[in-house]
Amino acid sequence: MVDITHKVTTLRTAVAQAIVKVSKPDTIKAIETDTVPKGNVLAMSKAAGLLGVKRTPDILPDCHPLPIEYTSVSYEFDGLNIKILFTVKTIYKTGVEVEAMHGASVVALNMYDMLKPIDKGIEIHDIKLLNKKGGKSDFRDKFRKDLNAAVVVCSDTISAGHKEDKAGKAIINKLESCDVTIAEYVIIPDEAHVIQQKARSYQEQGIDMVIYTGGTGLSCRDVTPEALLPILERRIPGIEEAIRNYGQERTPFSMLSRSVAGTIADTLILALPGSTNGAKESMDAIFPGVLHSFRILKGARHD
Repeated sequence: MVDITHKVTTLRTAVAQAIVKVSKPDTIKAIETDTVPKGNVLAMSKAAGLLGVKRTPDILPDCHPLPIEYTSVSYEFDGLNIKILFTVKTIYKTGVEVEAMHGASVVALNMYDMLKPIDKGIEIHDIKLLNKKGGKSDFRDKFRKDLNAAVVVCSDTISAGHKEDKAGKAIINKLESCDVTIAEYVIIPDEAHVIQQKARSYQEQGIDMVIYTGGTGLSCRDVTPEALLPILERRIPGIEEAIRNYGQERTPFSMLSRSVAGTIADTLILALPGSTNGAKESMDAIFPGVLHSFRILKGARHD
């Protein structure tokens, strides 16, 4: 199966349809008057769909098992056509489009099975997804495409040339995948005054985001939070909580990180862990969702 461990949990909704076409009006009448020999067609087909949607990953080998937290089945009659509308909701890392289409298919097949003794001309048509919501694709187009960022690696060993930077490059890869332009990438030692100077300088240049990696741990040289907190005008605790919560689900050591998020004027300042995995997972935790902040911070100026 596709790896979804890096994805964040969101509300996912999908609506699918299937159309059952009968061959004579008497079949519709039998359904409406509940005189079909095999029983109540609408109720039994709904029950079959509810059972079927829960078994989707048992039938489709590449489909992830996930919690089905809401399902509804409704019917629309139009002449000899019966439209089945199947809705599925979950709060999870991946969508429920396949589950909704599978559920609609099972409802249609059960209707066929129940009606075939009285109608030999039944057909199933137009099994398809009508709409879906939730996940990255649902939000991506809502973000601005004119943003830029400076990436600052805080490390004595890397700035001295004793170690290669990977965390900063992981941050850059994520930014580029979110259509954010890299204005500058720089490596500096763990010095508070240098960290502060970079933040102020980039803000004065109009850089949208300044993302630090490194210096958020507990060693005596980890001073990035201490350097940034006095100059931040506003903290954004939700971002900090999202980073730590995402990391905590993957390793207990995330509780030791002191990631910081806030603003100086309308520039977003982020201080992320210095490990490659820590930086990458922190970016996965908050991007692209964090880009919505710029519709608030700078929306009036640019829109």
